[in-house]
Amino acid sequence: MPRLLRFCGRLMQDWFDVAKKIESIVAEAAAKAGLDGEVFSPEIRTADPRFGDLQANGALPYAKRQKANPRQVAQQIVAQLEEDPELAKRATLSIAGPGFINFKFKPAFLLDWLNAFSHQTAFRAAASSLHADEKVVVDYGSPNTAKQMHVGHIRSIVIGEAICRMLEFCGAEVVRDNHIGDWGTPYGKLFYAYKRHLDKDALAKDPLEELERLYKLGSELANDETVLEECRQELVELQNGNPDSIALWERVNELSIQGLETIYQQLDVRYDHYLGESFYRDKVEQVYQELNDAGLSKESQGALVVFHPEHPRYAKIPFIVRKSDGASNYATTDLATMLYRLEHFQATSIVIVTDFRQKDHFEQLELTTRKWFEKTGRSMPKFSHVMFGSINGEDGKPIKSRSGDPIRLRDLLAEAIERAARVVREKNPDLPEDELANIARVVGISSIKYADLSQNRSSDYVFAWDKLLSFEGNTAPYLLYAAARINSIFRKLEAEQLESLDAQASPFETPEEIALANKILSVVSVLQSATETLRPHLLGTYLFELAGAFSAFYNANKVIVDETGIKARRLILCQRTLLVLETGLSLLGIPTLKRM
Repeated sequence: MPRLLRFCGRLMQDWFDVAKKIESIVAEAAAKAGLDGEVFSPEIRTADPRFGDLQANGALPYAKRQKANPRQVAQQIVAQLEEDPELAKRATLSIAGPGFINFKFKPAFLLDWLNAFSHQTAFRAAASSLHADEKVVVDYGSPNTAKQMHVGHIRSIVIGEAICRMLEFCGAEVVRDNHIGDWGTPYGKLFYAYKRHLDKDALAKDPLEELERLYKLGSELANDETVLEECRQELVELQNGNPDSIALWERVNELSIQGLETIYQQLDVRYDHYLGESFYRDKVEQVYQELNDAGLSKESQGALVVFHPEHPRYAKIPFIVRKSDGASNYATTDLATMLYRLEHFQATSIVIVTDFRQKDHFEQLELTTRKWFEKTGRSMPKFSHVMFGSINGEDGKPIKSRSGDPIRLRDLLAEAIERAARVVREKNPDLPEDELANIARVVGISSIKYADLSQNRSSDYVFAWDKLLSFEGNTAPYLLYAAARINSIFRKLEAEQLESLDAQASPFETPEEIALANKILSVVSVLQSATETLRPHLLGTYLFELAGAFSAFYNANKVIVDETGIKARRLILCQRTLLVLETGLSLLGIPTLKRM
């Protein structure tokens, strides 16, 4: 890295999060102006583009509390800000309305910022300050063993993985945990059918397909009371630790995870742990004992429950932590899981990604855990239940196959690749088959993922092939094409033409140049918002807007011109746009392509 860039990087490091830096500067100026620091808050917001880039709104509420003139308060602050030579190099100030202080960044500052963060290494190093010293366990995916994943599983997987990637990029240490359903009553029916109706060839060819067939068969046969009793006995043998039952259980889980990982590899998802329900079965006694000793649990109709009388919804709805027959349940193992994640992983934050139907369960889990940890002197990690809505067909109902069954996830991915291949072949019929296959795979799977990630996770969304594979609108193909389009610019240039851009560039001048530079700079606040709210769609929306800002710039400004300074600054805008697009899409689990 050139010496000038290293120096610029050090200079700009403190300005990575520009909004946070402005907030600090305004607070200092207010203190110097004699304002009460206990009352004054800078309240930094995005400004009306007519007046600036950022706006400090704190003068108005401060003046109301102090019965002062807000514009005079703002003028006092601005008088101090104008004495700051560091700020003067970077922004011009103005006051609008009743005391709103506007900051408009100077073109030279925008260029300095882009020069400082010209590579992902510098970008990531600066972004890591946003969530440094956090250790986050993210629980996502969580299918049941011995079953095929269906389309409903896609949201937890892709939302959870995007959250992991964003948090890691912003400095957190992340533990990915797939809390699979690998214990309980279904195994009795599965084992009954496995021992009597197993097709060994089918198991070798497609383990999950055969295991799911056996489970369904066992469930049907269990309608006979005699068979049902034998299924119960199979479960008892497993729960009592019969060596043959445990060996079969381990084999089923091993085959199941192998089948699951085939899908995860397609989706570019990896897990650090598969700590399913079974992992916690020997840890539930501690939960019972501690809840009892803390006076939090009591017996109700033979079950062990926790009530939350202070909560309007759960005052009369018990959180059942042990069933009346003495068996544990989801609540029990989830409480044990919370304790393990605190003590073993030393988590500062726990994120669980499931659909909205489990809202009540996880609210009661958090309430119970918080009281339990407080009574036992433990520190409660930050807890986030990341809920998501349903995927609906164009009829507004949950998406199904033509037979009325849930669509298998592997079939959905295969169809996406096949459809993408047809679209790509139509647009570029001369592509070699191997390149076409790779592009179709990336476009197809990315389209499925981005169709989900571009939506506010709290909402249901309509799954429509034509929309998600379109090259227009907020879609994966549109964003992938935007990145490929910029790559095509650099393919036409020699390496030496790109070596000294930072030193050659002149400050931005045209409205489109300045708008694009500002849009690139705003990636910091977007990453902060997306990771704080755990909403990947905020990043997706930003990338779509960035691609639009680049298109407006590119259409209005010729990049390869004779004037060295102009060409250099426009190539910098192209390169930094590509950097942010590629980085942002990668954080959403979407690889980019050099050409399409």
